[in-house]
Amino acid sequence: METTLVLLKPGCVQRQLIGEVINRFERRGLRISGMKMMQLSDEILREHYAHLVEKPFFPGLQASMQASPVIAMALTGVEAVKVVRQMAGPTNGREAAPGTIRGDYSMSNQQNIVHASDSVENAAIEVRRFFRPEEVFDYTAHSQCYVYGEGECK
Repeated sequence: METTLVLLKPGCVQRQLIGEVINRFERRGLRISGMKMMQLSDEILREHYAHLVEKPFFPGLQASMQASPVIAMALTGVEAVKVVRQMAGPTNGREAAPGTIRGDYSMSNQQNIVHASDSVENAAIEVRRFFRPEEVFDYTAHSQCYVYGEGECK
């Protein structure tokens, strides 16, 4: 099982799509291992987007991510990183296929509803960035045997 980070961005919060997006992840069979609403600080944004801090568009990105609280989620499942990325669709909502979260709810590269970890390694780092260890729970959902076939999950 993998655990990945998803941020429901201010555009998701402001457009009141939180329940709709969470529902998609749960219906797919991903388990919510941690979830909280938080206002992102300058410090956490500079760390999270360290690869973009020197770009001229970073101040706009920062302002956008601080426009309202976000919902941080740790989602767990078999190949969770890959599954969540597929469900989210490409970063630019105009390029995302209908049926993906961004394809259904986004027309923007920046206002694209969700952040999803891009690798197993980054997912581990990002989950630790947004959650203390005691905020991420390891439990077995009773529905797990109906989500995965015998031997698919460990």
